[in-house]
Order: sequence, then C-alpha cells, then structure tokens
Amino acid sequence: MIFRRLNVCSIVLVVSTSLVGAVFETLAPGGWTVPKLLMLLTCAISAPWTGFCAANGLIGFFIRLWCPAVPPPLLVRGDPPSTAIVLTIRNEDMDLVLPPVRRLLDDLDGAFVGDAFSLFVLSDTKDPIIAAREEVAMEAFKAADPDPGRIRYRRRAENSGFKAGNIMDFLDHLAGDREVMVVLDADSEMSSEAVLRLVIALRDDPSLGIMQHLTVGLPANSAFPRLFQFGMRAGMRTWATALSWWQGDECVYWGHNAAIRIAPFREHCRLPPLPDGTPILSHDQVEAAILRGAGWGIRLLAEEDGSFEANPPALPEFMRRELRWVAGNFQYRHLLRLPNLRPMGRWQLIQAILLFGNTSFNMLFLLAAVWAAASDRTSGFPFDWAMTATMIWLGALYAPKWLGYLEVLVSPAKREMYGGLALLAQGVALETLFTLTLDAVTLWAKTTAAVTSIIGRSTGWIPQNRFGRGVPWQEATLLLWPQTLLGIAAFAGFWRAGWTAVFWATPFVGGMVLAIPFCVLTAAPEVGDWLRRMRVAAVPEELI
Repeated sequence: MIFRRLNVCSIVLVVSTSLVGAVFETLAPGGWTVPKLLMLLTCAISAPWTGFCAANGLIGFFIRLWCPAVPPPLLVRGDPPSTAIVLTIRNEDMDLVLPPVRRLLDDLDGAFVGDAFSLFVLSDTKDPIIAAREEVAMEAFKAADPDPGRIRYRRRAENSGFKAGNIMDFLDHLAGDREVMVVLDADSEMSSEAVLRLVIALRDDPSLGIMQHLTVGLPANSAFPRLFQFGMRAGMRTWATALSWWQGDECVYWGHNAAIRIAPFREHCRLPPLPDGTPILSHDQVEAAILRGAGWGIRLLAEEDGSFEANPPALPEFMRRELRWVAGNFQYRHLLRLPNLRPMGRWQLIQAILLFGNTSFNMLFLLAAVWAAASDRTSGFPFDWAMTATMIWLGALYAPKWLGYLEVLVSPAKREMYGGLALLAQGVALETLFTLTLDAVTLWAKTTAAVTSIIGRSTGWIPQNRFGRGVPWQEATLLLWPQTLLGIAAFAGFWRAGWTAVFWATPFVGGMVLAIPFCVLTAAPEVGDWLRRMRVAAVPEELI
C-alpha cells in the first residue's frame, strides 16, 4: 500500500507542478499585478486536487485495461449471514420505492436464500397525509409477500440525526441479533447477486466492517439525468477502481448500496454532534473513518453490475442536492481532530471537503482572470501558454471520465454494450458539452454555498423530488439569473483583452450565459424523448 500511495502522490506532484508552471508562464509576460498573483495563488491551491483526479483516472484506466477485476463467484458455501435490508425514506412515493425491493426479495427467494433476509422500511416522514399513504402501501406490500413476518415498517415521530439517526434508532431497537445490514436509499436498486456478493464478503472476511458496491445510474428518459449518468458512469468506474487499488481496506463508504457489519457499527458509529450542537448531515464518510479507526476494514467493490441509483430529474433538483452535499461535506472541517482516526480516515474527510471546496478556488481564479483581462492593457494574451495550461487542467480534471470512455472505445465487446462506435461517440460528444456547461452553471452556486456553510448558515436536509418534469422559463430565470449576468460581465471583461481571450474563456464562461436555456432544454420532455428514441447516451441496461 505504501508503494501504491507513493505512486498516487508522484502523479499528483507531476500534474500539479506542470499546471502551476504553465499558468506561471501564461501570466509572467508584462510583469505581475494583483489579479495575476491571485490567479497564480488560486491555481496553486487547487492544483493538487486536479492532480488527484488525474492520478485516479490514470491508475483506474490502466488497471481496468490490463488487469480487469472479476467479481467473485457466487458460491454460497453455507447460509448467508442473517441480514436486514434497511430502506430509509422520507416523503417518498411508495409506488416508485417499493417495486425494486419487491424484485430483490423475490430474486433472493428464487436463489433459495430469502429466509436469511428481512426488510425494514424506516420512515422519517412528518407529513401525516404522506405517512398514511406509506402505511397503506406497506400493508399491501406485506400482504403480497410469501413471508409477511420478515417485513417491518417503522416511522419516527421526530427525525433527529437525519438518516444517520434513523439507522442508529433501528440498530438500537429493531436489529435484534442480525449480523449484517444492507443499506438502501429510496432511489436505490440492487440485484440479488450484488447483495449476496456483499454479504458473503462480510461473512467470509471477519475483519471487514463495510463492503461498498460501486453504484451507477438507472436508465433515464429525461435529458438531464440521462447525460449526467452517462458521463458519471465512465468516470466513477475508473475512479472507484483506483480507490480500491490504493486505499485497500481503508476505502470509501457512500452511505447506501453497501453491506455493514452491525455489531461494530452500532458500537462505534454513534456520531457526535458538531461543536455547535447540531447533527452531522453527511454521515457516511465520518462513519467509515471512525469504523476504520476502530480496526475494521472498509472495502470497495469497483464493479458496475447490479447496483443502481436514480439521479435528479432536472437542473434545479441537481443543484439542490449538490448544495446539500456542500453543506454536509463542509461540516467535516470540525471533525478532522476526532480521536482515534487513522491518517487515511482523515484524508477521506479532507477529500470530501476538497470535492466541493476546490470549486471555490476555481471561481476565484476565473474572477481574477476577468479582472486581469479588463485591467491589464500592456501584457497581451499569451495564447499558446494559456491553451497549454487549459489542456493540462481539463485533461487532469476530467481524466477519470475521458479515460473511462477510452476504456470502452478500445474494447469491441464493451463498445457493443453501448450500441457500437457511432452511438458511443455521439454520446461522448454530447455529454462533454453537457458537462462543460453544467460545471460552469454550478460554479457560482457551489461557491456561494461553500461560503454560507463556512459562516454557519445551512438549510439542512430537505426532501427530494424524484419525478421527471419540465422546467418553466420563469423558474429557470429566477434560479439562474446570477449565473447569466456573471457570464455576460465576464465576457465583457475578456473582450477587453481581445478575441483570443474570449475564445479561451468560452468553455468556462459560455455555460453561465446559456444557464437558463440549458436548464429548460435538459428538462424538456421532448428533448429526453428524442435522445431516448435515437439511443443517444444510452447505458448498457437500456440497450439489452
């Protein structure tokens, strides 16, 4: 592991040094000004995260290309451990939530292991009308099961501790002598094979506390989740493979689609409150760090098959989810000094902070670049060095995703899973434009969310809309007018430095100007229907 981690550090060092060097050469002509120094400083601060993205992308790509992992065979020698399937819900439509769980239970029964599994639906719903619907749906669900006694529905009157508190309440009062729990979110879906892989791994390796499965997006009709998950699938495949390789038994836990050994989790993972007394929002990384500090292994199975989740149906829901994650991850700054954490556990918390904190420095870099372009009338625009720095930055930042695409492109069998070369190329091209626009749109929102989290303002955890819908122009305008105005102002600043500066800035600023139509079009049903009919950005499950 030391050798593997040194490899990661070496790649981070090479990439970040190259990036800072290219930015230095871009800014040096004409002398140094305040905005130039600010650009260099923010680049230097954010460069290590960019290098970390490159390291995970490169390592994951080469492992998957030359040493593809093979899931262990499902040879169930003896019985699976007594397992609770734990489904957490809050204000959900049970017509969407329950069918995947029914399929899972039926498949486990078909594999003759269903008697080892129980289902617990744990509700934090406060709305009495929605709660009444939940109860009716659960009664019908239990009545249709061949063994109704293995199904339990419980609703808390108060959702103290949010999801983490919901699960700990289950462990304290309902888990009994069960050995393992498989945690599912309301939008999760897992196959019986995936669940058995996880619980058998815990059964056969008594040192493991959590076995996390790589989770990919479900097939989607709406344009926004369709394009988002097409790219995320490619990126997460290489990212997760790399993490599993160099983090080993100190890997990540993402809070769902994972199997957890109940006894040590109940003993060690009762989360402390924050210094101000409020509960921790993003519980998963903290729980994993604490459990590993207590000597239990956290392992990631970097395989795609059998573990799914649904993604937000439109940009407004996506932004609300991202801002919740910003608030939750920034709380980790208070937890870095928790006792008994291992170095990798502390790094997991830092990594979660950097995932969103790095965006703020990118925003500062962009604002400083606009300032420099608008105020410096003597330096000119060194286009060659600027493009070199940009290609290093983009190549490193999106390395996991682009190398994930390359992994599929070089394999005829994998290309066919995505409908062939032409269809795959169309999806890659459209998703790349989508991602550049999305990242520009969310840059300002994530930055402001980070600032408000640091100063102590947070909206907490609010229920999620999971229904596909169109976004009216008025709603998009009310949400995204700051990005639009910022993009126009930025282009005006770059225009003062000449058309080459405008050309350079377009990938980073153009999305801001297009934020409102981007939001409306990616939520429009007719756009999603067209993509689905043409099979553009289709995932393998859709093409089977």
